[in-house]
Amino acid sequence: MTAFFLQYLKHQKRRSPHTVIAYATDLDQFAQFLQLTTRIHIWEAKKKDIRSWIIALSEDGISPTSINRKLSTLRSFFEFLLAEDKVVQNPLQTIASLKKPKRLPVYVRENEMKILFENLENSSDFSGLRDELVFNLLYGTGIRLSELLSLTWGSVDVQTGQIRVMGKRSKERIIPMPQKLIHLLIKYRNFIETQLPDLSNQKLILTNSGKPAYPVLVERIVKKHLRMVTTENKKSPHVIRHTYATHLLSAGAEINSIKELLGHSSLAATQVYTHNTVTKLKEAYANAHPRAKRALD
Repeated sequence: MTAFFLQYLKHQKRRSPHTVIAYATDLDQFAQFLQLTTRIHIWEAKKKDIRSWIIALSEDGISPTSINRKLSTLRSFFEFLLAEDKVVQNPLQTIASLKKPKRLPVYVRENEMKILFENLENSSDFSGLRDELVFNLLYGTGIRLSELLSLTWGSVDVQTGQIRVMGKRSKERIIPMPQKLIHLLIKYRNFIETQLPDLSNQKLILTNSGKPAYPVLVERIVKKHLRMVTTENKKSPHVIRHTYATHLLSAGAEINSIKELLGHSSLAATQVYTHNTVTKLKEAYANAHPRAKRALD
């Protein structure tokens, strides 16, 4: 029956060769498990057999993501058997996918951000000044990449020190700007007016040729400078947003205020940053508390 199912995937569902091989591997693994345990055919498997396989996979150190993929294969296989009247019910109908562990947001440490800004300051050309502004906007306001690219000169008010951002679901929010960002915006505007007077684009972040910046350009800028200060594998504009939120929380900012600044629709989305703060506190305890140090010794 597995051979017919794989042919169905290949010819009728038009699955890629890679996908068909992955399905075949998952089904073969389950079939081998059944032969070692209950000695029944794969299409005879019951709910308890599948649960036993899940436990065995977990004990072997297989991640929840990989187990869920294998369950998805079995679910598709039994749906095929059900459609072909080879079984009377799908034993996976009431088996839920495993919960995936939450990934902590990647962020850049404060000392690393300090070094990054020291390297960016005192830029004398347009691209250097633009890159410095990109980082000051991302780290100074916590805005998303899409929000950064949509900014115009009408979005910023240097007099009141505020920036108006249009977020997800067309939800507008007002974010206060650090004094350094305000000064940089003035410097950036003066540079364009004196050195590049032909530029008339209303967009805030521009390419070297004066056109509106695009996502890949900003991602390159961020990766280029983050590579110099951090060993974290992930280097993206969203990492700077995580860094903004984590540093605010570490400095004692109230979580509901951070929620509003980030434009989150629910507090749950913001609470993920508390895990990073707790981790940081544990590290500080382990390194500084006398009893913790004795335990380490």
